Amino acid sequence: MSHAPNVYDAEPIPEAARAEIDRLLQSGDLFRYTAPQDSPVALLEAEFAALMGAKFALAVSSCSNALFLSLKALGLPRAARILIPAFTFAAVPSAVVHADCRPVLVEVGDNFRVNMDDFAAKLTNDIQAVIISHMRGHTSDMDAIMALCDARQIPVIEDAAHSLGTTWHGQNIGTIGKIGCFSFQSYKLVNAGEGGIMITDDADIIAQAIIMSGAYEHNWKKHPVVHDRFDFWQNKLPLYNLRMQNLSAAVIRPQLPEVARRVQDGRRNHDYVASQLNQSPWLSVPESLPPEMRAPDSIQFNLVGFDDEETLAYAQAAQARGIKVQVFGLSQDNARAFWNWKFIGETPELPQTRSMLMRACDVRLPARLQQDDLEFVADALVSAANDIRAQRPVYGT
Repeated sequence: MSHAPNVYDAEPIPEAARAEIDRLLQSGDLFRYTAPQDSPVALLEAEFAALMGAKFALAVSSCSNALFLSLKALGLPRAARILIPAFTFAAVPSAVVHADCRPVLVEVGDNFRVNMDDFAAKLTNDIQAVIISHMRGHTSDMDAIMALCDARQIPVIEDAAHSLGTTWHGQNIGTIGKIGCFSFQSYKLVNAGEGGIMITDDADIIAQAIIMSGAYEHNWKKHPVVHDRFDFWQNKLPLYNLRMQNLSAAVIRPQLPEVARRVQDGRRNHDYVASQLNQSPWLSVPESLPPEMRAPDSIQFNLVGFDDEETLAYAQAAQARGIKVQVFGLSQDNARAFWNWKFIGETPELPQTRSMLMRACDVRLPARLQQDDLEFVADALVSAANDIRAQRPVYGT
């Protein structure tokens, strides 16, 4: 193809959503608690829980708020120390801070996954919860993580914003820890513009989260998961009013049957482009871990042997060929570079994560792309690397 593909637009919202949206607009019934039962949000929660194989789900206004509610529902004391990967989006440490807790950052390797030696060293007796961000859909060693955390009875929250449809030993990501949190933001596999959802099998956690999300008075009775823990928590918890509204649920629900197909298409696209990039001596796409079956909608790769100047030049060369490359550590004020999280206070050195971020490249690769689109992307990325290497002077000349 002669023109660069558009990698930013999402797939069209399924036609099935339109009738429901029109009905809601005609009725003005946008608040999830107006109807006595079976609101679009309540139906979404039941459908998503069934899709994931979880007992309970709560739809909220964002994945960030799902993480926040998860921490609050764990009943952690003020200033509790929460272990998180140093490679994640700023929303994750932000959720920790909002929950009156303190993030403790763990090194991440050049395969974009948690360094297990550093994780084990930092999982000290004063750590009271762990958030594992499956950043950009890369799954860390969940067997090792859960073994260490279970031995100390430390709860694990999975930030699965990028991992809807990913499995680990065949089990859905988001169901391995005590709580799983997902995103419906526009750049995710399911697009509602904004939105999030949390899942758990713990009845006490879901009761607290539902009440704190904004189920004031007795609106929690409109959730199909009512049990005695709601009566216990009534009026004992603050309301944060983080509810999802019905229009968002109406947009999301018809996309759930599309998840399996999008996962298959996204994996096919990623694997094709990865195979092309890995043929270049200057580009490296890390392999998945053996138990992991990914559901990618983007591709991450490392530049090999580039200095800072060459890395910036590479991003410019790719842009000139029509493909935008984000270098996490070199794009200004990047929200995924831990040293930009000034709001958490002083950040540790974390040399391994810093080194990775300075050469780690990120390119959107949505599931809707076709073969000619993929060839264009792969050619642009490989050719840009060749452009920079061709400019490097031969030693001694």
